[in-house]
Amino acid sequence: MEKIFKICFIAVLLSLFMPLQARKKKAPVLYGEDFVILTGKGHKDIIDIFEETQSLHFQDPSAPRFLLIDQKHKMALGIGGYVRLTTSYDFRGISDNVDFVPYDIPVPEDPAAKSQYQMDASTSRLFLKLVGKNRVLGKFSAYIETDFRGDNHSLRLLQAYFSARGFLVGQSWSTFSDLASIPPTIDFEGPNANTALRNVQIRYTYPINKHWEVAIAVENPIPGITYGVKSCEVKPRVPDIPGYVQYSWGASGHIRATGIFRGLSYRNMNSGKNHTLAAWGAQLSGLATLFPNFTFYYQGTYGEGISQYIDDLNGNNLDLVPDIHCTGRLQTLPAFAFLGGIKYNFTPRCFASASYSQVRLYSKNGYYNAEGYKYGQYAVGNIFWNLTPNCQLGIEYLYGRRVNMDKNDGHANRIQAMVQYNF
Repeated sequence: MEKIFKICFIAVLLSLFMPLQARKKKAPVLYGEDFVILTGKGHKDIIDIFEETQSLHFQDPSAPRFLLIDQKHKMALGIGGYVRLTTSYDFRGISDNVDFVPYDIPVPEDPAAKSQYQMDASTSRLFLKLVGKNRVLGKFSAYIETDFRGDNHSLRLLQAYFSARGFLVGQSWSTFSDLASIPPTIDFEGPNANTALRNVQIRYTYPINKHWEVAIAVENPIPGITYGVKSCEVKPRVPDIPGYVQYSWGASGHIRATGIFRGLSYRNMNSGKNHTLAAWGAQLSGLATLFPNFTFYYQGTYGEGISQYIDDLNGNNLDLVPDIHCTGRLQTLPAFAFLGGIKYNFTPRCFASASYSQVRLYSKNGYYNAEGYKYGQYAVGNIFWNLTPNCQLGIEYLYGRRVNMDKNDGHANRIQAMVQYNF
């Protein structure tokens, strides 16, 4: 059985490459910065789509190195990803997570957990990307991306979407996320004020002209709710609806205003009724090249019931919490997050960056949890060096602090290094 499988696998590979081999005499070799491909005249338009549709998140894979062309030379399939190893040491306090998350810093500080050493390769990536162009769809792409952070280091779906004519359907970065405004980090989570969340969605993006762009989406609701006495879960009834307006001035910078509306549902068992509370958020973000080789990043976010969209609060059930004045009733909590960062390119192959971010959760209607999160701080500085066009090295220092509502706090320090090879 194993021998039959191997024969079939080799046959499939040969069937893919034979059309290219048959045209070898007619097709010149096109050399790009990131790949080499057998092609003919006019195929550069298809290849350019890989660059045009590339994610702006610093940690997302770049254009693939290996490509396959269909027999009609109308579509290209890219296979790529990277192998990534990070090694880290926490001292004078820890963040109890493989990523550096201020929310996970123990409060009060644990004398038995003042340091830790970790290694991680689970953020290595694999992806497939199909691009093409035709009269009906125009330029289109289909993309699937995974890492190894599933159970027992199994594959985990990060992105899976199809895009054409301004539409995107599938799972990708939320429309509420401004990826280009996030400073570069080795840390997988990045600054704790990030609003970087992958979500299932239908999005439409419309470029008004070379400077202005608007987008709106309906996204899968993922509520995070703390239920109290006489309250319980009901299924989500309303999709999350984010949208933005962006002004850009070339590749050197942009400013974006983003908003989101959510409907968060629960059942009040005391009154025997289901309720849906309105939640909302607003964000101003962007980046700017202030002078040659120097880039400034910024984000500012405020809203109620949007904890799932803020990195430090995500997964901690803080969209809705109990209202202490009325048994069975829940309420949204206000949250504020901001970050600022800089990057300086010493050479085309080496750059350094630094950033600071903070997240604050505010009380409402007398809500108080002595051991509950009040605010978190995150500071980072790093240096990246491209040893070769495909191999990148980095070293980074991180500082974090968590403060609870009773004013007790905890601190953590981490130094970590990274080796990443793109393919």
